[in-house]
Amino acid sequence: MNNEKNHVILSEEDFRMLKQFAENFPGAGKANEMSLSYELSRAVVVENGELPADSIRLNSHVKVRELTSNKEMEFSIVMPAFADFNHRKISVLTPMGAALIGLRKGETVEWKMPAGMKKFEVLDVTQVVDDRQ
Repeated sequence: MNNEKNHVILSEEDFRMLKQFAENFPGAGKANEMSLSYELSRAVVVENGELPADSIRLNSHVKVRELTSNKEMEFSIVMPAFADFNHRKISVLTPMGAALIGLRKGETVEWKMPAGMKKFEVLDVTQVVDDRQ
């Protein structure tokens, strides 16, 4: 497994929020290769207006395909306080959220999920305007 080929690209705003949260969340500061802290440590941080439109950021609506089963899923990635399974909003601290944050449309990632190692392809990314939740 090598996720290093994917460049994690984050806006300054998202990076600041996630870094502060990761530092204050119990256990989140452990920088193993499958953690939000690790992804933050290797992120390329760009000015807020310079983030590519197809980059997954906080509040992005994302469509992914699990490559073994070919199952497609759609959801938004949000801060933990706004996670709501019924409205397909997942926390950036979940394995799926941490795996995808900062990736771009067309990239793939292999990540340890509760059901074991899974490989996902990012099919589409839509930015939600005026909804920072």
